[in-house]
Amino acid sequence: MINKGLAYDVKILLAWGESISGNKKITEWLMKNGFSELGLFHFALRNEDRSRQWLMDHKFPHLMALINGIEGSQNALTWLQTHGYSTLYKMALIGDGDENTFEEMKRNDLKVYAMLAKKMQQVKDEIEEQNNDIHRISKS
Repeated sequence: MINKGLAYDVKILLAWGESISGNKKITEWLMKNGFSELGLFHFALRNEDRSRQWLMDHKFPHLMALINGIEGSQNALTWLQTHGYSTLYKMALIGDGDENTFEEMKRNDLKVYAMLAKKMQQVKDEIEEQNNDIHRISKS
């Protein structure tokens, strides 16, 4: 199954993308309309521990593996591959900056997933930039 772990209507996937980008109203809508995992993904992607734990506790380890893969975890990438989450595996690579995989997914009619992964990459890059900003580093 090409989209194992992502069997959502394209409208829901587009809403997920909006949530990833920071649209609070869409995130709330996802959480109130049966897509809590996608709404909480917004927070888990931003390193919120309770949301990360919720994903694991409620049988969404594949979404947590996606986040960990984006963060460079080889174990998470291996887990995604081993368990047949090929689209999520490729999304994790894109989220970690793999442009070749991005182009491949676009060519293979997986544009929605490629664009979602790019949004995830943007969030992670912003977090990394903030973490490395000398003006934000505490002098304790």
